[in-house]
Amino acid sequence: MLPCINWLQPFLALLSSTLLARGHGCPSLCLCPDHHTVDCAGRGLTRPPDSIPLDVRRLLLADNWIPRIPSDFLVLYSDLVYLDLRNISLSQLEPGTLTASSRLVFLDLGGNNFTEIPSGTFGASQSLIKLRLGNNPYLSMVGEDAFRGLTSLRELELERSGLSALDVRVLEPLASLRTLRLEGNPWICTCHFAKLFAWLTENSCKLPTGMEGIECSLPWDERRVPLSLLSEDSFRECRGTLTLTDYLIVIFSGISVSVAAIMANFFLASTVHCFQRISQGSKADEEEGND
Repeated sequence: MLPCINWLQPFLALLSSTLLARGHGCPSLCLCPDHHTVDCAGRGLTRPPDSIPLDVRRLLLADNWIPRIPSDFLVLYSDLVYLDLRNISLSQLEPGTLTASSRLVFLDLGGNNFTEIPSGTFGASQSLIKLRLGNNPYLSMVGEDAFRGLTSLRELELERSGLSALDVRVLEPLASLRTLRLEGNPWICTCHFAKLFAWLTENSCKLPTGMEGIECSLPWDERRVPLSLLSEDSFRECRGTLTLTDYLIVIFSGISVSVAAIMANFFLASTVHCFQRISQGSKADEEEGND
């Protein structure tokens, strides 16, 4: 037994030193101005650094080239409250990346290459107060439930991106929202924009630049105008316009009614035919009886 213990001692010592280094050291090429901050901004990194202290609370990776963040990268950093992933050429967050980030308060994903923010991306970040998604020029789609669960979120930035439309249901779960930035997007004032316009009108106090700071293109001449120059009457033609969902419901209902009518006619015809055969059989029996 004693030889086994002697053999394990170097291994345990190495493991202990590794954990201590990981818990209190600073990654190479990075700065650690205090025990809870790791600043790797602008260090020419191509992947997340190793040996990040386990008790890190502020992690800055901005201004590098890190196009992929592994989904398990944040699992060990349960104390993280501030995460800066700005301008690192990131195109997506893999599912589960923020699962362990329940204490995260600040998240900056601005200046990246996102094309879509899928539903459930931030589902585990109930403590998130400020979320930056601005300056993503390719971002054109935000999932309906992308921000569901962010009940503490007060500031949301989506400015200067590629959004031409936004489902108003995306914003409805944000009960604590105080500041919303939407300026600089290529909004198009079609009927799809009507509900968002109504929501923005009711919540204009949450827009730092006001309604005049947000512009949209008019569909008939592509002229951009501030939302402050529009009113609900500008979308009056949309009140009787059917959406794609409405059209699908109408089509499905029509098909269902047609199928039901065909089945009913077939059943009725079959019933009449049966009665006719029964009636003809009865008449034949009577004639044979008379003979």
